[in-house]
Amino acid sequence: MTAFFEGRMSDSVYISRVWRGHNADNYIPICPAETRWNLVFLKKSRKVSVSIEGARTNTFTKLETAETKFLVIQFKHGVYLPKIPAGELLNVDIHLPDVLSKTFCLGSEYWEIPTYDTVEHFVARLAKTDTLVQDAQVVNALAGELTTGSERTIRRRFLQATGLTPYQIEQIERSRQTASLLERGVPILDIVHQMGYADQPHLIRSLKRFIGQTPTQITQKPQPSYCPKCSRQGLLIDLCYNCSMINQKEFDHA
Repeated sequence: MTAFFEGRMSDSVYISRVWRGHNADNYIPICPAETRWNLVFLKKSRKVSVSIEGARTNTFTKLETAETKFLVIQFKHGVYLPKIPAGELLNVDIHLPDVLSKTFCLGSEYWEIPTYDTVEHFVARLAKTDTLVQDAQVVNALAGELTTGSERTIRRRFLQATGLTPYQIEQIERSRQTASLLERGVPILDIVHQMGYADQPHLIRSLKRFIGQTPTQITQKPQPSYCPKCSRQGLLIDLCYNCSMINQKEFDHA
């Protein structure tokens, strides 16, 4: 598989990260479970498509077609589209209709398709019109801050804003951090203790369910891919959650 990626973090309160690139060949990667949703813009020849990729509770495969350029906006936890319930996006992709070469329809309004450098401005406009909103209680809860309301109320707000329960988010994020630690060479028994697994078999089951690979497959991966934030060799292009560097490396785009 030949592909080129460039990614960066964002100073927007709504955006987790942004990346772009293109695929030179067809391939079908095994993607890990994901707690955040993406807005994806694809361009092949002169045809443009826009889709919303919901959160995922298990691994999944996705066809990546050759000679397709892409721009992906990943949103932070607690950010959602009021007119499209997060629960309806869970484990599915929704392809938006009425997509033209430079505009697309979202929330009954037409928007100019953003570029890699105008994503923040585009998202700010979505938020200004309430096409995109953020649940502060969900954000605070994930940051470990005290929130008002009962546990049942918080759970309901999580489901509304993310499509997931707090427990599901915790389990998926833990598996991704575990995979990242394995890539860095941290001994598996140290990770069991550090990440709070009951034992090594518990860790292995979690990785197989949420990442789709065993610890051995992760540490001995023959074909490296790279983190879109810092170009660090990684399990998958979107795995490096612990990375806090902005990727400064320029990739050669076709």
